[in-house]
Amino acid sequence: MTPYFFGYGSLVNRQTHNYPDAHPARLRGWRRAWVRTAVRDLVFLSVVEDPGTTIDGLIAAVPGADWAALDAREAGYARLSSGGAVIHPISPAPDIAHYAVPPADTGVPGEHAILLSYLDVVVQGFLHEFGEAGVAAFFDTTDGWDTPVLNDRAAPRYPRHKVLSAAETALVDDHLARLSARVE
Repeated sequence: MTPYFFGYGSLVNRQTHNYPDAHPARLRGWRRAWVRTAVRDLVFLSVVEDPGTTIDGLIAAVPGADWAALDAREAGYARLSSGGAVIHPISPAPDIAHYAVPPADTGVPGEHAILLSYLDVVVQGFLHEFGEAGVAAFFDTTDGWDTPVLNDRAAPRYPRHKVLSAAETALVDDHLARLSARVE
C-alpha cells in the first residue's frame, strides 16, 4: 500500500507540491511550535508531543514510497511514523509519517526569525482547506509567537512563496496582531 505523509505547515498548501490523493486530516497528540536550531538562522515550524492537542493538516500519497524528494524538501527534520494518531478518510488505513525537528536539535540560543513569506503560504493553505476557523486554529495550536517575524513580502526569501490576495494578507496580519507578534 502506498504510504502517506501528514503535513501541518506549508505542505497543507497544495500549490507547494504535486503529491496526489491529498485529504484534510488531523494529528492527535501533537502541537506546532516554532523552533530554533543550529541548521539555519530562521526557525522551523515543527511539532512537539502534546497529548491534549489535535492539529489540522493534510495527508497525501507518496507514490512508489519514494521519499527522497520529500525528505530533501524537509531537510533538518526527522521523518516519524504517525502510527494511529492521524484521523483521516482513507480505508484501509495507510502508513502515515510526519516530520519533526528532533528535540535534541532545538533550543539553540540566539534570535532567529519566522519568514513572513513562509507563514503566508501556510495560512493560505489552511484558509483553502479549513476556512477562517482553520486559520484561527492554526495560530492557536502553534507555540512560539514570541519569535520575531521577518517581513520579507517585498522580496520573498521562502522558495515556494505565493502571492496572496489582499484579504489573505489581512488575515495573516490580523492574527499576528491578535497574538502581539513582533513583525520587523
